[in-house]
Amino acid sequence: MAKSVMVAYVLWAMGGPLGLHHVYLGRDSHALLWMLTLGGFGFGWLREFIRIPAYVGEANQEAEKDRKTRPTMVLPPVSPVRFVGQVFVGIYFGTVALIGLNSLSFFYLIVLPLCVGAGVHLVSCIGQQTSDLRKTLTTCLITSPIFYGSSLSPLPISLAASVTAASHRRHRPPPPPGSSQKLGPRIYRLGLAWLAFSAPLGYCIFHNTTATLYYLSDCVAALLDMFWFLPWLRNVFEYILLMPYRLLCVITGGGYYEDAWRRMLEILLKEYTEKEKEALRVLSLEIEASLEDITRSYRELAKTWHPDHNPSKDAEAMFVKINEAYEILLRRHKPQRFK
Repeated sequence: MAKSVMVAYVLWAMGGPLGLHHVYLGRDSHALLWMLTLGGFGFGWLREFIRIPAYVGEANQEAEKDRKTRPTMVLPPVSPVRFVGQVFVGIYFGTVALIGLNSLSFFYLIVLPLCVGAGVHLVSCIGQQTSDLRKTLTTCLITSPIFYGSSLSPLPISLAASVTAASHRRHRPPPPPGSSQKLGPRIYRLGLAWLAFSAPLGYCIFHNTTATLYYLSDCVAALLDMFWFLPWLRNVFEYILLMPYRLLCVITGGGYYEDAWRRMLEILLKEYTEKEKEALRVLSLEIEASLEDITRSYRELAKTWHPDHNPSKDAEAMFVKINEAYEILLRRHKPQRFK
């Protein structure tokens, strides 16, 4: 059945950062990459606005005609965009490994290079091209001991792997006759791959330090901010982020995990007004301050600036300012998003 450009554009607009249009066009490697990077960190999704007709044309090629005309011995042209994508996705996969898997044995020698190589090879398999997975992973394993123990090691490993993958690029072999796959098994495999990638991040959120929690939430918040011009799409992502929290509350009834999700999402989704930012400055607080932090700071400052205990001329005005700031932040932190 021929693919429609109009349907592809609709899916691109509705769920492009999640790869829905690539699933529709049978580009599973591209769909998985978009699922793991939210549409190539937003930039790839926007770039595809002019690329969709070409993708649809590739999907509509007849299998027999494609097998006859596709060059098998000639190398595909070098693509700077693909090479840059390989480097960045390799670094991205390596960073995720550094966050979630660095406690494993032989991490810098085996685990990290394999993760970086997987990211590079995923980009290599987009479209009608592929590369030599074995040589890409071998390059990663050879390069990793040189930068053993460095938090910046994903960069040189990814560069080396990207050069190797580009050197061994080739056209993807045509599928055997009658090998067309149904949507159900494809979605199943994509889901398994997504879970395998997400498991380390989930482990960090629930079991690692608070610093890691802030790091992850800041990264996702930055991604959400990229979609400020499409509020409905941002709301979709917020809803997806809230789903694990709600399911967890249903299953566990609360507890430590609920507090962890609540804390992360408060940091992730809150947007302070200028008045609220000024109130934070008055109480000497950071943006990620909790309700307990606000109350504690208010009590200490109120005690210090109370006119009955402070003879300063500015004490009364400062005391009023502190009370107003506390009331503003108290209204802000009333539980409303998690009802």
